[in-house]
Order: sequence, then structure tokens, then C-alpha cells
Amino acid sequence: MSKTLLDCGNCGPDFNSIRQMVTSNFNASVVQSHGTEDTLDMLRQRKIDLVTVNRKLDRDYTDGMEVIKAIKADPELSDIPVMLVTNYDEHQDAAVKIGCARGFGKLSIGDAATKAMLEPYLGERKKK
Repeated sequence: MSKTLLDCGNCGPDFNSIRQMVTSNFNASVVQSHGTEDTLDMLRQRKIDLVTVNRKLDRDYTDGMEVIKAIKADPELSDIPVMLVTNYDEHQDAAVKIGCARGFGKLSIGDAATKAMLEPYLGERKKK
């Protein structure tokens, strides 16, 4: 069964990089949201296996941690795995403290370590 990743707040090129990496390595699709409200709506409307949230949302440069806090504060959604997308360890640490799985940075999207990090949520990798 195919998995779904919801990517929140990345610009078009970064979203496409994440989508390309995920769809070429996993039996998974990637959908996009832009902020707290549309992310919460999508999480309520369909099964999402993993949410990735950009540290600074592309649409208005607000803090992606606010999206994460809203997901984790909602009893119906709080069990959905979330990762922060940032290259900065201090922001990753802060996200983990509020309930995220450790995420990855844009500079490591194609790395083997990032693919291994996603595997528990998106399923076994495609055979190449």
C-alpha cells in the first residue's frame, strides 16, 4: 500500500526536490501544504504517514514550529509523525523536544542517511 508524505511550507524547487527523492525511492506520494490551516485540514481529510515542515514557511516566512505545535496540540492528529526540514541542529533539537522525529536539512535531501531516516515512515525502499 502506498504511503503519503505531506510537505508543508517549502518553496516550489525544494518541494520538487523532496517529492522527487521520495517518489523515486519509496512507494509513496507527496502532497503539499503551505501553512497551519491547510495542513490541519489535509491531515483531517486523508491518511498521511509523515509530515515534513520547513523551518520558515515559504508563503509568509512564519515559523514552521507553529505548524508543528498545532499538529501536536490536536488530540486527533498528535500521533502523526512530523519532521522539521532544516540544516540547523539547534532547530532539530527544539523540534524533537516538542514531539517530532529528528528531521533532515535541504542540503541532505538525497543522502543515504536521509532515505534511511524516512524508511520507518514511508516503508521499504524501492529496489534499484
